[in-house]
Amino acid sequence: MDTSITTMPVIDFWFEFGSNYSYLSVMRIEQDAAKAGVRVRWQPFLLGPIFKAFGWSTSPFVLQKSKGDYVWLDMERQCRKYGLPWKKPGNFPRSAILPLRVAVLAAEQSWMAEYCRRIMQMNFAHDRDIDNKEVVTKVLNDMGLPAAEIIAQALSDDNKLKLRTQTVLAMSKGIFGAPTFFVAEQMFWGNDRLDDALRFCNELLQ
Repeated sequence: MDTSITTMPVIDFWFEFGSNYSYLSVMRIEQDAAKAGVRVRWQPFLLGPIFKAFGWSTSPFVLQKSKGDYVWLDMERQCRKYGLPWKKPGNFPRSAILPLRVAVLAAEQSWMAEYCRRIMQMNFAHDRDIDNKEVVTKVLNDMGLPAAEIIAQALSDDNKLKLRTQTVLAMSKGIFGAPTFFVAEQMFWGNDRLDDALRFCNELLQ
């Protein structure tokens, strides 16, 4: 094992494939963290149970029309800022259970970051139903990975439990939305706090 990796500061990145602001962070975190000398620990989880715990039946961007109207304009601006493709999803928020189960399985694999970027683009650039075996299979196959084997492992009872456990852990940490970043015990919420979180990683070493 490369000992330099184990001594790098770490950022825990909690995200959800149905989250539009997570899209912005997923697409840039690996590159930005590498520039900052920070290691990313990917933490996929389900937002739905957290919203339910607040008494919400869906995203607050749907429940509050004015906020939703603002968010879609903001997403257009943010995607222009980062040079990202953008297409407002025809269905929001989309269920993402299958791709998240794959992500939980792959969290420590070398292909995790690319997989997450491709799934996010399916949702927010191509307006595809991502909670779909055909879509997830295509993403994995296009990456040269054994899709059938990975999906079978993702659908195992042990891995399903792992995603549920991740979501319970997110709730216990006080996570209320995505993306959320943790540096040690410090929480940073929202795509616009990623830079602050990365900066704090290095402040801890000083």
